[in-house]
Amino acid sequence: MSDGGRRVLVLGGARSGKSVHAELLLRDEPAVDYVATAVRDPADDEWAERIIRHRQRRPAGWNTVETTDLATVLAADGTAVLVDSVTAWLSVVMERAGVWTGEAGAQDLLSVEIDRAVGAWAATERRVVAVTDEVGSGIVPDSPSGRLFRDALGLLNQRLAASADEVWLVTAGIAQRLR
Repeated sequence: MSDGGRRVLVLGGARSGKSVHAELLLRDEPAVDYVATAVRDPADDEWAERIIRHRQRRPAGWNTVETTDLATVLAADGTAVLVDSVTAWLSVVMERAGVWTGEAGAQDLLSVEIDRAVGAWAATERRVVAVTDEVGSGIVPDSPSGRLFRDALGLLNQRLAASADEVWLVTAGIAQRLR
């Protein structure tokens, strides 16, 4: 399955099984920091149910860390880390930077945050498995914001994969090792 690479990127589409595969890659770790990057919306019952299902699937000893500060998590000493997901992280960072509203300097702020995260990923001493969506295989989004997000995530995935020890693609629950 895996040779225990330090930086492992797991890509896949929606409901592909990428999160399950990422969890399996870390099943033998004595402790894992599960980094949940999505911002919770208390009014979204479906999302809350997803979170419950994910938590029930994980070992009891795993520690859940809800944050979007990936660079700090990856720079810290500690146990293995599962980041779920890079996709949600990028969405939050784009929102916070003002990309969606076209605020002045938004792209520069976004670039700084991406560079921080990619630098921390490349330098980390922790074992990290990061889950991300492969959004480039579908149709071209019909909105400018959809294309902007797809392009930003595609480029971010390339940067993470470039310094990953292992890269996996999960489709229909079947994981293929690309590197």
